[in-house]
Amino acid sequence: MNHKIILTIGRQFGSGGREIGKKLADIFQIGYYDKELIFLAAKESGLCPEVFEKADEKASSAIGHAFSVGFSPMAFYLPYNDILSNERLFQLQSDTIRNLAENESCVLVGRCADYILRDNPNCFSIFIHSKVEQRIQNIVKRQTVTEQEAKELIAKTDKSRSAYYNYYTNKEWGHASSYNISIDSSVLGTDETVLFIKDFVERNCSNK
Repeated sequence: MNHKIILTIGRQFGSGGREIGKKLADIFQIGYYDKELIFLAAKESGLCPEVFEKADEKASSAIGHAFSVGFSPMAFYLPYNDILSNERLFQLQSDTIRNLAENESCVLVGRCADYILRDNPNCFSIFIHSKVEQRIQNIVKRQTVTEQEAKELIAKTDKSRSAYYNYYTNKEWGHASSYNISIDSSVLGTDETVLFIKDFVERNCSNK
């Protein structure tokens, strides 16, 4: 494909969003960045990856506390300046995402990439969701957990991703209006979902 394309993928936990992203990267022969974003941001900033991993797609405990008690300037004096450090880490990771989008076609998973690149004309934002029963089965197959444990992981991870996204974007995580495409991967299955998104991207690129 002659056009530069940037695909950002938001996903419910267990929906297959990561696998779909990898397959799209393979089809378009472009870079794939998920956890890789952590190591790139660490390398560019000179910080250790563990700093970014700790805050990865998680709303800071200090932020949650500040909003639960009513925000005030005193929130910035919570232990370790947690709000400021998480804000700074988000900015550093945002810079990494913008640099990637400037220099290459790629698939970017999570980390509010759709919002960070909202003004990029080559960016297509995608959200992958799925029926909870299918997500539970996906997690049970992928990890050594029971169905109940998988259900609890879904609730915990989705809550964390939602809080992180909503805080930094002022949009609603998973809401169709926040993305170019919102698709249920359990309807078509992984491979057909990949082909559907591929067709959507190619049709849009041909109209540019």
